[in-house]
Amino acid sequence: MAAATRLISRLTLVTGGGSGIGRSVCQRFASEGASVVVADISEESANETLGSLSGDLRGQVHMAAVVDVSSKESIKQLVTSIQTRYFQPPSVCVNAAGITQDDFLLSMEEEHFDRVIQVNLKGSFLVTQAVAQALVACGAPKGSIVTVGSIVGKVGNLGQANYAASKAGVQGLTRTAAKELSRFGIRCNCVLPGFISTPMTDKVPEKVISKMKSLVPLGRMGEPAEVADVCAFLASDDSRYVTGASIEVTGGLFIG
Repeated sequence: MAAATRLISRLTLVTGGGSGIGRSVCQRFASEGASVVVADISEESANETLGSLSGDLRGQVHMAAVVDVSSKESIKQLVTSIQTRYFQPPSVCVNAAGITQDDFLLSMEEEHFDRVIQVNLKGSFLVTQAVAQALVACGAPKGSIVTVGSIVGKVGNLGQANYAASKAGVQGLTRTAAKELSRFGIRCNCVLPGFISTPMTDKVPEKVISKMKSLVPLGRMGEPAEVADVCAFLASDDSRYVTGASIEVTGGLFIG
């Protein structure tokens, strides 16, 4: 539950808001007073999240939207529809849309590599660019863009050459965006989740899960809400002097 109402009257866009970490981010932000645009490739999932959002704080209006983050045209339509509805661009954006298509390097299909890069890396670039352009164009005093990376982008992972590459790329993208956009008052940060219980990890075999838990100093998998808490901090003015940072939310996994 929200410790604060730090996000009152903030308009927030969350991609991948239909499930997992994205859904938790939407719920957390709504509980802190934000108006939330739940964007997902699945209309059904986006509407499910929308139905779960609290909206009793001042001036809150939420909406669901369909977006394919790998398509510039789709993102353009999304940002236009947000500005038409709210008369402003989102001042907070969380890039949580992401996919996995795991396979060992020796047998990975080229299209599986391409698809993961398109959604996870190019998607984060396109959404960040579109939101930043809209904020700069309207002269907004500040903005916060949070991208969900992964600890895998830092350390690699068996069977995830495409995913690890995409998430490492997201960190480089975020740091560069932080350098370029700071003069417009826009902060850009990365959250690096470890092993979090989401629809993405539901596919992982039980014996792998218990092996993973044994590697985590805190001894358990994380919850999506625990990642959402860090996103809320980065979205709010509590982190007003934080930009270009990557915050690990891993229970201590891979600390060395």
